[in-house]
Amino acid sequence: MKLKEIIKILVPNVFMERDRSRYKPESTKKFKFNFNEDSDVKKDIQGKYGHDSDLLEFFATNKDVIVHKWHHYIPLYDRYFSSFRGRKIRFLEIGVSKGGSLQMWRKYFGDDAIIFGIDINPDCEKFNGLAGQVRIGSQTDKIFLESVVREMGGVDIVLDDGSHHMEHIPATLKFLFPHLSYGGIYMIEDLHAAYWKRFGGGYRAKINFFRFLMDLVDDMHHWYHTKGLKQAVISKDCSGIHIHDSIVVLEKNKVHEPVHSKNS
Repeated sequence: MKLKEIIKILVPNVFMERDRSRYKPESTKKFKFNFNEDSDVKKDIQGKYGHDSDLLEFFATNKDVIVHKWHHYIPLYDRYFSSFRGRKIRFLEIGVSKGGSLQMWRKYFGDDAIIFGIDINPDCEKFNGLAGQVRIGSQTDKIFLESVVREMGGVDIVLDDGSHHMEHIPATLKFLFPHLSYGGIYMIEDLHAAYWKRFGGGYRAKINFFRFLMDLVDDMHHWYHTKGLKQAVISKDCSGIHIHDSIVVLEKNKVHEPVHSKNS
């Protein structure tokens, strides 16, 4: 008798159903784009977000390797990354998956860009050298991250599309943000996972990443309260925080004590 059959006998159905329903809302299936003869990814993004860009073209016409992105991410990527185009920027993506994302970024940033992807899955090594460099390791391994940043010669943009786990996201952020160049961007995506227990989160859960983000918001306003900096390694150089559906963007710049004046 198989293990599943034994469990069905020993565990009452009411408990089985309760366990299954626990994670039922934690699925992206209901948001899946409906592909049919009339569906068009490009038109969907153009129509909903009034957006048109090279990046949209690269995403909508992608072939050969899979790139999986939420449609509302495309305009946000272009908003925050477009100013880096045409420069020899250093771009690090956490999470390689099927390799299509690195291909998209290569087309977007151009041949001069230094593009690296990291992933814990050794199968992703097959994408090394195709559109960027791929290194295998954990996003919470400081020695590994240090070696990648050193090999890149620094980093201007970090895109965290990695494990999405609540313990991993702030750990990676706290290590990599100090390595980010001034004027750089640190973007974390798929933060709907912050509300899902299987990623260590939950609605208003203590470890929900948005709770950590509130520390950064308080730190940004430390001039006006007496509680000091809770996450100084990030906050002392974080000049802006932008929150979108499932995406958070942190800007790195020198932060100055605010002053005001009245001019007549």
